[in-house]
Amino acid sequence: MTAQRRVVAEVLDGEHVHLTADEVHARAVAKLPEISRATVYNTLGELVSLGEVLEVTTDNRAKRYDPNAHRPHHHLVCSRCGAIRDVHPTGDPLADLPASERFGFMVSDVEVTYRGVCPDCTKA
Repeated sequence: MTAQRRVVAEVLDGEHVHLTADEVHARAVAKLPEISRATVYNTLGELVSLGEVLEVTTDNRAKRYDPNAHRPHHHLVCSRCGAIRDVHPTGDPLADLPASERFGFMVSDVEVTYRGVCPDCTKA
């Protein structure tokens, strides 16, 4: 693993991390000043292709990168500031879709996004 890839992976480490590519680049530069924006974008693309990172898009906001790719989860999104948190509700969301509403689709994946206002925005 190159130093650049290692730094991008380190920046994405942690829970509830949903950084934009520009945020990843800014944090990576703090650790490795010579890392280029193109290298960050290419590395993020590779990590998404490998299934190591999820690409998350909410509304018309910038793509964000979620390192929590190996544990099924949904997202809770603040409609004001765009903050994203991983949530792990119990139950099977696929089971909530009756066969009559599947229109013959062989459903393989479910994405659920909960929307609301985060505590910081509620205070403001």
